[in-house]
Amino acid sequence: MDNAERIKKMEANLDEAYQAILELSVAIEKYAEAKPAVHELSEYLGSEDWFNDRDADDAGSLPADLKRGVLSEDGIWNVLEDSRQLNIRLLEVATDFLKDN
Repeated sequence: MDNAERIKKMEANLDEAYQAILELSVAIEKYAEAKPAVHELSEYLGSEDWFNDRDADDAGSLPADLKRGVLSEDGIWNVLEDSRQLNIRLLEVATDFLKDN
């Protein structure tokens, strides 16, 4: 590979890495800001409030146009599991990067 080809390749690598770092940085900040919401969902699922809310829905006491995704065990559980899997993946990727440097 001559100098010009190598420089082009390294410039492409630089652009790719820089863009990925920027995008991940924004995504991580957004995810970090969602931590209280994830924690609150974790506390809510299976709680007395959750059972009371589900009972109210079963009794027809809630407005018809109210979103009810949180009353499904699977809805919250899936978000919590996705968060857990994402945290594991973030650790794996970070560890791999740190080992290489």
